[in-house]
Amino acid sequence: MDLVFRTVFVFLLILVVTRAVGRRELSSMEPFDMILLVVIGDLVQQGVTQSDYSLTGATTVIATLALLTVLTAWLSFRVRRLRPILEGEPIVLIADGRVLERTLHRQRMTVEELVAEARQQQIPSLEDVRFAILETNGTISFATK
Repeated sequence: MDLVFRTVFVFLLILVVTRAVGRRELSSMEPFDMILLVVIGDLVQQGVTQSDYSLTGATTVIATLALLTVLTAWLSFRVRRLRPILEGEPIVLIADGRVLERTLHRQRMTVEELVAEARQQQIPSLEDVRFAILETNGTISFATK
């Protein structure tokens, strides 16, 4: 039962940390970030299982993580009020052709990053954008004029 409690705690910790880090950072990871995630994963495994290397312990942890993942997806689907907490909400970065600097600052993004994203979507200038929305998965959707 100790493994289940540890797994639930780590699951909630990871949920809070990923929400705090921000969706933009998670969608544009560099090689260093990927290595850091692997190291964090190893530390999490050590924290959850401690010195329990048994097949039963691993199965308990994996089953608990799977159950928690399904539960959060189900809660997000069924309980509308939890959706912003579990998944986040889309954030408007450009409205009516005007860059919302405060919103960019809160998302730890620069105008240059926004311009680069627009270029990748074949939009030569932010002046051509009516709306830009930072989606919950970290991508940016553009609606041109």
